[in-house]
Amino acid sequence: MIQLQGLDTRHLYLGLLALVIAERLLELRLARRNLRWAQARGGVEVGRGHYPWMVLLHTLFLVGCAVEPFWPGRPFVPALALPMLLLLVATMALRYWAVRTLGVRWTTRVVVVPGLAPVAAGPYRFLRHPNYLAVILEGIALPLIHTAWITALVFTAANAVLLSVRIRTEEAALERHGDYGRHLGDRPRLVPGAR
Repeated sequence: MIQLQGLDTRHLYLGLLALVIAERLLELRLARRNLRWAQARGGVEVGRGHYPWMVLLHTLFLVGCAVEPFWPGRPFVPALALPMLLLLVATMALRYWAVRTLGVRWTTRVVVVPGLAPVAAGPYRFLRHPNYLAVILEGIALPLIHTAWITALVFTAANAVLLSVRIRTEEAALERHGDYGRHLGDRPRLVPGAR
């Protein structure tokens, strides 16, 4: 633990975490509004079975980020914190770019409006799933700002399992209802230059 002008770095980190949580709550509100838009246009939701697990995982992730820095032996390491904070900012920029590009079609659920072609603009020109890349990187960056490495490790492993289900589910639904392969099939899923 390092004191910055009388402030415990853990409390500063909790302030950052509170901002992230507030942003997530605003995202959920936007997602509900967009879900209503999609449903009004015949949107088809798929993958309902994995969604509660994703909600649970992301909730536990935020709890882990809040609790682990208070464990004994969790120092604040400025040489780690600064690059992780910069990575967090970059991941949030990527996430906002993806959400803005999808517009009313973005939700936290897998919902496809039949007949609408998949979005191939913005970050989707380069990757099929830029939002999921942002989630992966955020799962590393946010906890490591204050050396919550167990949270980062557990979330990353569990998120990999859930995302593998989610991506397959989403791609199948987009192919079934929107000719996904023709529009985005030539792009890498998560890593530029990879397949």
